[in-house]
Amino acid sequence: MNSTARLAFPKHLFALLWLVSFLSAQSVLAANTPPSKPGTPASPDKLALREHWTLQSSAKVDAKGEIISTPAFVPRGWHDATIPTTVVAALVKDKTLPDPFFAMNLRQFPGVTYPVGGNFSNIAMQTDSPYAVSWWYRKQFAAPATYAGKTVWLNFKGINYRANIWLNGKQIANSDNIAGAWRTYEFNVTDAVKAGRENVLAVQVFAPTESDLAITFVDWNPAPPDKNMGLWREVYLSTSGPVALRYPTVVSRLNLPANDSAQLTVTAQLKNATNQLVKGKLEGKIEKVLFEQEVELAANETKDVTFTADRFPQLVFSNPRLWWPAQMGKPNLYPLNIAFEINGVVSDYSQTRFGIRQVTSEINETGGRAFHINGKNILIRGGGWTPDMMLRENSQRLYDEFRYVRDMGLNTVRLEGKLETQEFFDIADHQGILVMAGWCCCDFWERWTRWKPQDFEIAQQSLRDQIYRLRSHPSMVMWLNGSDNPPPPDVEQMYLDIEKQLLWPNPVVSSATGKATTVTGNSGVKMSGPYEYIAPSYWEQDTPAGQPNRKLCNPGGCGGAYGFNSETSMGPAVPPLDSIRAMVGKDHLWPIDEVWNYHAGGGEFKTIKVFSDALANRYGKSDSAEDFATKSQLQTYEGVRAMYEAYSRNKYQSTGVIQWMLNNAWPSMIWHLYDYYLRPAGGYFGAKRAMEALHPVYGYDDHSIWLVSSQYENASNLKLTTKIYNLDMTEKFSQENKLDAPSDSTAKIFTLPDVADLSPTYFLVLRLENAGGTLVGSNFYWLSTKSETLDWAKSTWWMTPTDSFADYTALAQLPKVKLKVTQHTERKGEDSITHVTIENPTNNLAFFVRLKVDKGVKGEEILPVVWEDNYISLLPGEKREVSATYRASDLGTAKAAVEVSGWNVQ
Repeated sequence: MNSTARLAFPKHLFALLWLVSFLSAQSVLAANTPPSKPGTPASPDKLALREHWTLQSSAKVDAKGEIISTPAFVPRGWHDATIPTTVVAALVKDKTLPDPFFAMNLRQFPGVTYPVGGNFSNIAMQTDSPYAVSWWYRKQFAAPATYAGKTVWLNFKGINYRANIWLNGKQIANSDNIAGAWRTYEFNVTDAVKAGRENVLAVQVFAPTESDLAITFVDWNPAPPDKNMGLWREVYLSTSGPVALRYPTVVSRLNLPANDSAQLTVTAQLKNATNQLVKGKLEGKIEKVLFEQEVELAANETKDVTFTADRFPQLVFSNPRLWWPAQMGKPNLYPLNIAFEINGVVSDYSQTRFGIRQVTSEINETGGRAFHINGKNILIRGGGWTPDMMLRENSQRLYDEFRYVRDMGLNTVRLEGKLETQEFFDIADHQGILVMAGWCCCDFWERWTRWKPQDFEIAQQSLRDQIYRLRSHPSMVMWLNGSDNPPPPDVEQMYLDIEKQLLWPNPVVSSATGKATTVTGNSGVKMSGPYEYIAPSYWEQDTPAGQPNRKLCNPGGCGGAYGFNSETSMGPAVPPLDSIRAMVGKDHLWPIDEVWNYHAGGGEFKTIKVFSDALANRYGKSDSAEDFATKSQLQTYEGVRAMYEAYSRNKYQSTGVIQWMLNNAWPSMIWHLYDYYLRPAGGYFGAKRAMEALHPVYGYDDHSIWLVSSQYENASNLKLTTKIYNLDMTEKFSQENKLDAPSDSTAKIFTLPDVADLSPTYFLVLRLENAGGTLVGSNFYWLSTKSETLDWAKSTWWMTPTDSFADYTALAQLPKVKLKVTQHTERKGEDSITHVTIENPTNNLAFFVRLKVDKGVKGEEILPVVWEDNYISLLPGEKREVSATYRASDLGTAKAAVEVSGWNVQ
């Protein structure tokens, strides 16, 4: 559709737009593939400026922007680039620089002079760095002839950090007003673009300094030497009539708790591109509901126009189809079609989808911020997200990672200052994954006393740009105005005013920490750690203020399972051997050396020594990388499981927990639930086990047995079987309990008695069956008769030391077992599914069995892969059937081969 098309309500335009939008969405959902960009407003005549850019350092270019941005200039010797890309990412892609993710290659890059483990965002570039000077991006393109007579807009969705911009020899903007990594830019280039002819765009980009509101990785991983300078988000041209329409949004308020009606507020931004007053009509449609109002725009005015339910009663929806997070229900979406018409002619329009839902929160009696979706309680269980270290975008990988999030049972992803792409939020909307977002810590974003007037302006405009684009997404659950520290009163109030003005529909939290402010009071969240290895019993031993066994790790308390812990972890997550080999190389495979530790973190986390010392004490010293990696999966499995189980068991004294982290920006030994190569391992399956819908739990604190329901429906006539076995599989205890599990509940079932003559390492098996005898929940613990104690008095903000360790060295005495394994693979749509039947025919335990699907015998492991279960233990005579789902294209012409290994598997 072009800007001269007539708008015939409701039979023509909106009927057509709705049909296209509906059919597109249905096909997406049916195929179970990531939406292309279902929430993106339709842009008439959008021209993506993606391919065939060239890139060069200004140190090698004598010409000015007026010349570079003309066809007469020839970019000889320039690097090829595809947008979006940072400078270093482009140089890695064209092989000018080697793979920065392997071993310590990154330390060899020109400009990498900051200390190992240092936070480069706070350190000045050396003057001889190749990135201390500006770099040029140049793009030559043909503008469609249909652009003639239209308003043409040039969009930059992300520039890091400053830039001068020229189009066809004319400067469009300069670095005085182009500053800020989290700002978005749109320019009216109608007078500069040449419709139907060749055009040249030139952008001179300057890297952020240590005193800029830039993009920071803190201690999660190193940073590239360019500090991610460049055009790091998409660049495109679009058209409209005299008035453009932007940021369509629907905000809903429900009649809680009945949810039998919803009052909708619809808002959108209009931009008058002319030097004259313009009168027109803004018209919208939600399914069969129509609404419209007359609008007057002054010359060059930008205005937000809003429809409210009190003025437009048709925006009161009865019995709406609500948007729910995945575990609570369906993430239903509605189509919104909206257009601006001038004298019967459409100037601009959009098609988006939105969800009707309401997020509320309050601080409960234990000081934790409790969240509610559509009036129902929800325990936030999530992980901290990071983009790629060089900010590279990959749609397929994005979908794969969301698939992992859902498979584990997480309901939330936290973004600390890494505000992702439109595609990211669209997928979250469609898959029912909540997103908590906010600014970053540990850099200039929190150096408020050093801010100059321009920094306040950049921060203000950054927030406006991000709230405008995020507010329409039903997946957004909260916004944090600070991270490790709340903003000072003037900055916090500035942020709050913007959020109110732009109709931000969700709770706002002052920071991710427990520090109160004079503006909004207590945050209701805590950031008390730990981040380093911690014993599984830690989470349940620490209790809230006023309760027995209160621990004082720091002034804010510990990280125990109460309140809302915005970031915490059981520490490093050493991946399986294949991933270790890929990141450190065969020459550094064993013993642990500086290459291993380079792939740890920064600050207090430059080594994995605390984790490896605990591993040696608990499971025995390792003599090879393979042995170390296998034991690491055991320790990470039990540690991650214990964290999530403790928070689940204690709901709603506990209200939320964010594992630090979900993923990695580069290959890493720490802080992930799946590694950079998308290889799920111990932490992944520990989390998945902890978050099953009906889950029996062991309490490390008092040896109690609990049943947790994370589903939102009642379950009755359940049978819980509890058994304890010695190392030789002698049964030492058995009990059956008949019980019910109400919706979203937690209940203590009984306390295990003292059992005599236990082996030093013994096993606890919990199995939950429904009335028909089907297994609906299970758990398998390996436990030690040696107490594991913590030295609370020596706690720091990142860890509480272990005073005495559990002893699992007896596991080495388990006899070898040979398993029976059969498999078959089927094709289902775009996926292949390999079904594996695994049987333990022996009288011994088959402990911690790992399954892989390879591309043929001795071939590479197929990744990503979604296993129904993995790292499983089989009792004598036990048979299990599990499946693995993966893209059929990743298997190719090879035949799927199942590889079985395990602690004591032959």
